[in-house]
Amino acid sequence: MPTGYLFRNAEVYAPEHLGRKDILVVGQKVIAIDDHIDAKVPGLEEVDLEGAIVTPGLIDQHIHVTGGGGEGGTVTRAPELNFSELVEAGITSFVGVSGTDSETRPIEALMAKVRALTKEGASGWMWTSNYRYPPTTVTGDVRKDLLTIPECLGVKIAMGDHRCSFPTTQEVLRVLSDCRVGGMICGHDSYLHVHLGDLPIAFPAFMECVKMGMPIKHIRPTHVGRHKVVFEQAIEFTKAGGYIDITTSGGNYMGDASDAFVMALEKGAPIDRITFSSDGHGSMPRFDEKGEMVGLAVCKVSDNLLILQKLAKKIGLEKALLPLTRTIATALCLENKGTLEAGKDADLLVMNAEHQPVHLFMKGRQVMKDSKVIVKGTFEV
Repeated sequence: MPTGYLFRNAEVYAPEHLGRKDILVVGQKVIAIDDHIDAKVPGLEEVDLEGAIVTPGLIDQHIHVTGGGGEGGTVTRAPELNFSELVEAGITSFVGVSGTDSETRPIEALMAKVRALTKEGASGWMWTSNYRYPPTTVTGDVRKDLLTIPECLGVKIAMGDHRCSFPTTQEVLRVLSDCRVGGMICGHDSYLHVHLGDLPIAFPAFMECVKMGMPIKHIRPTHVGRHKVVFEQAIEFTKAGGYIDITTSGGNYMGDASDAFVMALEKGAPIDRITFSSDGHGSMPRFDEKGEMVGLAVCKVSDNLLILQKLAKKIGLEKALLPLTRTIATALCLENKGTLEAGKDADLLVMNAEHQPVHLFMKGRQVMKDSKVIVKGTFEV
C-alpha cells in the first residue's frame, strides 16, 4: 500500500469549486491542495486524474446498518448493510440507527455493527435508542451511553408516527436535557435525532422546548418531506436556526429529495440548514386506511448519489454537495470530515463528468478503483 498519493490535475470541489489543483495525501490526512505540488515522500504514488472531479466523501447520518423493518413479522426484517454498499455509494462516513424493531435488533448489535464497519475502513457513529420512549439504551441511561460509547452522537426517538410512543412535550424536553447535559459531561455536543411521521405534532413541541430554554441546535428532525404540513413546519424551523434532514430514498410528497431541497430554498430555508440522508436498509412500509401493512420496500444508500446527480443539474455541483458533505459535518461537529483541506481526513470521492464514482478513498486508503470495489467486507465474496 502506498504511503500516500499525489493527485495531479484534479477538478476540486471542496465542496467549494477550487478549480484544477494538485492534492497531496500522506497516511490518513490531506497535507496540501495547491496549483502545483512538488513532494518527495518515500512510497508516494503519483496519479494524473486528467480533470476528474474530486469531492469530499459523502456522509450519511441515517443508515439502518443492522437492518430495519419487521412491521410485517420476522420475515420482513430488512438485511444488514454490507461494507461494499458504502463504497459503491461514495459514502465514507455514516451514522448507524435503529428503527421500529427494538426487540430483535438491540442497540448492542447496532453498536457492534458500527464498530465492524469502522474496522473495515469507514468512519462510523451511532444514535442510541430507536422509535421508543423512554429511550432504549445500552447502559440503561442516555447520559451513560454518551459517556461510555465513543461512537454515540445522541439519541433517536420517533414522533408523529403511529409506530411511535407519542412522547409528550415534557418528555421530549427531558430527553433533550439528557442530550445537552450528557454532551457537556462528554465534552462534545449531542443531539436528539427524531424520526417524523405524517402527524404534524412534532415541530410545535420542538418550538415549545426552545421557548423553555433548550437550544435549537440539539433538535434534529429527519424525514421532513413526507407530509406537506410537516414540511412547511420544517422550513420555518430552519429559519429559527434549526437543521432539517431530507430522506433521499423516497417518501417525499413533492417528488424526490432534490425537489424538496429546491422547494425549501425557494421558501426561504437557509441552504446551510438542510441535510440529506438515505434511510438505507430501513423499510418503507405502506399501510391502508385501517392501519394494515399492504406493501414493503427497502431504502438504498445508493439513492444519495442519484439525488446528488439530480440536484447538481438543478443548482450546480457545489451547492448540491453541501447537504452530504460540509453541512452535515458541521451539524454533527465532525471536525475532520466534510471538506477537502489540509489537515482533514483523506476521504476523497473521484467522479467523472456524469458524477458517477470512479475512485474512493477512506482515510487515505483506496477502496474503489476504476469504478470497481477493491475492498470488501469481512464476509463478502
